[in-house]
Amino acid sequence: MNRRLFLATAAMSLALPVAALAQHEHGGQGAPASTGNAQASDLSGQVTRVDARASKITIKHGPIKEFGLEDGHTMVFRAQQPDMVKAVKAGDKVKFDAERVNGEYILNKIQKT
Repeated sequence: MNRRLFLATAAMSLALPVAALAQHEHGGQGAPASTGNAQASDLSGQVTRVDARASKITIKHGPIKEFGLEDGHTMVFRAQQPDMVKAVKAGDKVKFDAERVNGEYILNKIQKT
């Protein structure tokens, strides 16, 4: 019986870190797993990928202190409006506004510079 308890406890302790990592929706770049909401405006970066089917845009950008990101990252953002993915392509330099809602990064505005 003690062996079963030990094995169950060990399995659960391994599953918790995996579940925490799964909460990140930013391309695995080490951003905080906080589910708190935050908004950031007047950001700049470069589009590296556009996934029109999923309404997602990947942007390489500098630090975003509002999101707790002290270094630049390449992150995936979900477009708030479906036509946003038609406005940009990989390689475009952009200005954008974004927010983090329950761990998901959402583009509120994007425009080429």
